[in-house]
Amino acid sequence: MKESSSQRVVADSQVSKIIKSLAELENDLDSLNVKVADMKKALSASAQKEIDSLREKVTSMAMHEAEAMISETKARAESQAKKIASDGAGKLEKTKANIESKFNEAVESAVSTILKP
Repeated sequence: MKESSSQRVVADSQVSKIIKSLAELENDLDSLNVKVADMKKALSASAQKEIDSLREKVTSMAMHEAEAMISETKARAESQAKKIASDGAGKLEKTKANIESKFNEAVESAVSTILKP
């Protein structure tokens, strides 16, 4: 019986060691879970920061591109407006010259029509 009592003490001791080891393992797992959760939060915060930074860069690039396109379009429109104004001025001068060259003829025609018996 003594052997079984000593075997039981050894078995209880081994069971206690196993339980203690499992408890330590459980504590380690809990600690790792906390660390993983903290890492997830840090990674998420870092990703959000990078997203915000990239969004800002893309917005800035888009604004610069839009400003460049607007400036180019404005320059083209101003150039076209100057050309149209120049063409209009040339046509106006031509029309004035035609009016002046035909004015005397028109007056003579009107006078002769009015004075016709």
